[in-house]
Amino acid sequence: MPLHVPSAPAPALRSVLAALGSPTAVRQARTSALRSVQGPLSPELPLPVHVLDRITPTGTAPRTRLAAWRFLIRSEGRAIAAADTMLTPDGWSFSHFFEGPYLASTELAVRQAEASPTAYQARLLSIPELYMLTLWLHDNPDDDADASGSVLAPADVLVPLAPAPPGIAAHRPHRVADLLPVMTLRVAPGPLLSSA
Repeated sequence: MPLHVPSAPAPALRSVLAALGSPTAVRQARTSALRSVQGPLSPELPLPVHVLDRITPTGTAPRTRLAAWRFLIRSEGRAIAAADTMLTPDGWSFSHFFEGPYLASTELAVRQAEASPTAYQARLLSIPELYMLTLWLHDNPDDDADASGSVLAPADVLVPLAPAPPGIAAHRPHRVADLLPVMTLRVAPGPLLSSA
């Protein structure tokens, strides 16, 4: 399999397992699927979630920040929810459970990436300015590569997850060098209208 899914920090995984083992945390989750499941739950496919805070038209490589680790929560072989962890002063801690369209979209994008002949490291990239989430295929598939790296390389690939912003096709892979100019145009202020 050419797609490398990095190992999550042990405290992040432990915090999700503790939340899954807590009847209070599961009952208070805002996910109906998680509250109604009868069988065992398992956190799988840990992906580092990076945030691109600002899209700039400069020629420098965009920098991101590692904001979370996300785990898909599976029951009977299918993803029914996700769990996010966050970095606190004491280390990685459970944040929240959620569900929605990004679960199935993430699984589909990962399956597509696994079929690719090119090896990548899998990450998620959130782009708040566009209300967009992508599977970030980092062009450094080394098992020991640090998943917290924060530079989007031009050869990296972004796969927008559904729902994608208008005008950007979901599940279509784009090299960063090709998609970044499109994203820059999307957030650029429009021309001012002059009154005659």
